[in-house]
Amino acid sequence: MAFRVRTVRSLEEFRLAIGSIGHYFGWLPTEDDATRFSTVLPFDRMHAVFDDGRVVAGAGAYPFALTVPGGRLPCAGVTVVGVLPSHRRRGLLRRMMDVQLADIRERGEPIAALWASEETIYGRYGDGLASLALYVRADRRALRIGGERTSSARLVDTDEALKACTKVYERVTRTRPGMVVRSADWWRLRTLDDDPQRRRGAGPLVRVVFERGGRPVGYAIYRLSQDGSTPEDWTKTIRVTEAVGVDDDATRDVWRFLFEIDWTDHVEAFHLPVDHPLPLLVDRINKLNLRLWDALWVRLVDVPRSLAGRTYGPGRVTVEVTADPYFEDNVGTWTIEDGEVRRARRRPDVRLPVTALGSAYLGGISFTQLCAAGHAEEAARGGALRADAVFAAPAPWCAEIF
Repeated sequence: MAFRVRTVRSLEEFRLAIGSIGHYFGWLPTEDDATRFSTVLPFDRMHAVFDDGRVVAGAGAYPFALTVPGGRLPCAGVTVVGVLPSHRRRGLLRRMMDVQLADIRERGEPIAALWASEETIYGRYGDGLASLALYVRADRRALRIGGERTSSARLVDTDEALKACTKVYERVTRTRPGMVVRSADWWRLRTLDDDPQRRRGAGPLVRVVFERGGRPVGYAIYRLSQDGSTPEDWTKTIRVTEAVGVDDDATRDVWRFLFEIDWTDHVEAFHLPVDHPLPLLVDRINKLNLRLWDALWVRLVDVPRSLAGRTYGPGRVTVEVTADPYFEDNVGTWTIEDGEVRRARRRPDVRLPVTALGSAYLGGISFTQLCAAGHAEEAARGGALRADAVFAAPAPWCAEIF
């Protein structure tokens, strides 16, 4: 049986392609869903597998820019990857990834990134786990955040939120690796959208802006959900979609506000950066019920461009990329010194495949960790520590799952 892989050409093909992964989440996209989705995911970035003219699998890639240490680079945001259960174990995922990665390379995007629904899949295609995230389900009644407020809070509508939140988000992305640049369409259709289908049993979206001196310095986006059938067993949860501050004072104000909302029991947030101050803002850290999850995965499609596209700490380190399952020209040795990247013939400090370099690239996973786990090799004494110092950066964070 012959299968064909190509980009979609119509809204109906697009709808069926995104429905391949939607099947596993109980989501059958409507024509309206497909229209909205295609606003931020163009047809020519959505691949599908056809079996005798029928769509049986799909894989998309948002045209992003990704914040890397010291700058931004074009990035393919891999998304909605799925194969219908009737066509599993036939190599269709591999065929889609082959075509998609070749397309990303041809477009000149040096990096691809994704959130993995199943962590065991993407390493075979060169993706490395590049950041971790904290999940919080805090007992609000047992926790308080002290200190004085430095900003005032206002509940706002979508239009006001769009003006204020975009300014705050833009400031944060300048210093936080792993964040994607959002278009106005993305803000309206994804971040600030209050489509009832996205509520999942919770209430409408609440948007709060925090201002200091008349300027926005933070925002919180959340929903309130209620479980239980009678007042005696009601449990009310604040489901935080995003909570962002431009500085430490604003961040404390945002979380203090969330923890002081009356008539609620829990505050829930799904992917905070691992260096978030919240665990140190409360006096009973265990009441946060913290859990650690995988977050952003990174695939270096063009190693020399990716390495040259970020900044580094002082020192010199030589890195050898030993293997890439797709691109032979990514295999080689590079020396990074005084912010400059060049091909080298020096003895490397560390050896690792492209998958592991993707893990280390944003600074979220250290070379020391990779060596300890057997994913990299320290080729010279002290080489892993030297690499850690040169690649050091703030913990990467992507504010949303895409």
